[in-house]
Parts: sequence; structure tokens; C-alpha cells
Amino acid sequence: MEKVLKLEPAFRLSQIKQAVFIDLVQNWDQVSNLPLPLRQKLNQLCPLGIEAEILFSKDKTSLKAVITLADGLKIETVLLNHRDGRHTVCLSSQVGCALACLFCATGKLGFKRNLTSGEIIEQVLFFARFLKNKGERVNNIVFMGMGEPLLNYDNVMAAIKIINDKSGLNIGARHISLSTIGITDGIKKLAKEKMQFNLAWSLHAPNHELRSRLIPANKKYPIRKVITEINNYLKLTKRRVMIEYLMIDGFNDSKKLAEELADLLKLIDPPLFFVNLIAYNPTADFKPSPTDKIKDFKLVLNKSGIEVTERYRFGREIKAACGQLVGK
Repeated sequence: MEKVLKLEPAFRLSQIKQAVFIDLVQNWDQVSNLPLPLRQKLNQLCPLGIEAEILFSKDKTSLKAVITLADGLKIETVLLNHRDGRHTVCLSSQVGCALACLFCATGKLGFKRNLTSGEIIEQVLFFARFLKNKGERVNNIVFMGMGEPLLNYDNVMAAIKIINDKSGLNIGARHISLSTIGITDGIKKLAKEKMQFNLAWSLHAPNHELRSRLIPANKKYPIRKVITEINNYLKLTKRRVMIEYLMIDGFNDSKKLAEELADLLKLIDPPLFFVNLIAYNPTADFKPSPTDKIKDFKLVLNKSGIEVTERYRFGREIKAACGQLVGK
């Protein structure tokens, strides 16, 4: 883009940002305030087309897009349509993932490469264009797709700045959430960021042994070490952290483990957090906890004074839910 605009007046950049991020054009021919030769040059060197296939859930609450990148690799991104009219886009940050968590289909791919900031933004633009046709817009962003965002820190932060930029996609920082397995170096950096976006920690088990079975990276980033960094993050930012907990039948959903989780979370100081219980979407390896088990687990946490929410289940039949993005 800089190369194309080198000999152009300075105001062209603001015209282009308006066209891409606000008008959400899909072809430079649609930008009538740019000279024809410039439009032709942009179409040739900076095309706006996104190659993707969409899969719809039966109830239309979620859509999954499989995007083919310039090098032929594929990633998945998901649009969640909430009952109150809000729209959340779940973004991938890597092609594949190196962490190999047992509950996650992406991990079975192995790690291919990090996404560029442009490839992260491309996912938001795809659904922003889709919603514009219905007179609607993207309201929230969650980095909970393929990959570990804190292992692609610089590109993820660059993308967040564009997503948040008033002359970019203009999505408020408090409507942007980033989920990590607990990359402590990344959490330390996040604590120094000035933007007020949200942090979520994928915990999923209340003790070292059980979590290490589910998440091999727990050996490098053990629970107590992550809590130390979260405490530092909370002291510096004063922003609540979400503790994500997948409910997996017969694995991590007993009342005893709920009590253990309640005791563990007492180590978070200041206690600026809430727990989000997520009914796991079934795979060959695991099944979701029954409703009554989730209810009992929640009750134990509530009795300990812990605020608990339950995540609404999206995209089950199109494999668009937690840990099921595989870039097929």
C-alpha cells in the first residue's frame, strides 16, 4: 500500500481507510473518489477479495468461514449471532497450534505458522462485509480461534490496534477479548498495554496433575506461575479476568474438583475475576458434562462466593465451537 501511494497526496490514505474499514468495499472499483488509474493499480497490487467458504448452523446462530490464505493454507473464523442482536467474531491467530491440548482439534494439526496482522484483520473484514448487507455490524471480537494468541504477540497486538482504531474498524477495547492457555511472558506484556481489552485464562482443571493431562503446556506454564502473573496483571490494570473452564464429563466436573477450584481461585489477589463454565462440544475423545453436573458444579462455586456464568452453546453441528477449528 505504501508503495502504491508513494506519489499520491497524503489524503489518499484516509480515503482508503474509509473505503476498507467503514464502507467495507470488496473491490477498488467501488471507490469512486479515487482516480481510475489508482483504482486499477490497487486492484492489481492490493486486491480486496477474500477467498472463503461459509458453513451455516441450522439455527443460523453461528457461521463458520474457512478462509484460504495467499499461500494456500486455510484458517477458520466464526461469527456468533446473539439473541439480543449483537454479533461476535471469533478470530484465529495462527495456522494450527503447537500446544497440542487434548480437547482441541486445532492442536492435532501441529503448528504451521503465525498469521500476519493483515490475515487476522481479514477475518473481521469478511464478516463485517457479510453483516453490512443486512444493515448490521460486528460488535465484539474474541481471540479464541485457531492458535495461541500470546505466541503471536506482536501481530495480534497490531491487529487489535486496527480493530480498535476509530478510523479503522472502531470496535471498543472493552469489546475485545483475548484467551490464553497461560503464556506467562505474554501476560506480563499485556499488563503494560494501555488499551483496556479483556483477558481470559483457559484453566479447565484445578490442579497440576489433571491440567497437565489435558494441557501439556501446563508443565512449562504451571497454574501457580500463571496466577502470579495474573495477580500482577490485575494490580496494574484493575480489569477483571475471565477464568474459562470446559465441562468435560467424568474428567473435570465432579463436586470435589469444584471445591478444589474454589480453593485455588482464592490465590487470585485482588479477586477481580469470574468463572465461565463451557459445556464441551463432543469429540471422539470427550463428551460434555450433563446439565445437572454443570448445575451442581456451579452451585459449589456460588456457595464459595464466586461469580459464575455459563457460555451459550454455538455452532455445534458445524464444529465451530471451542477447540473444534481445524482448517479442513
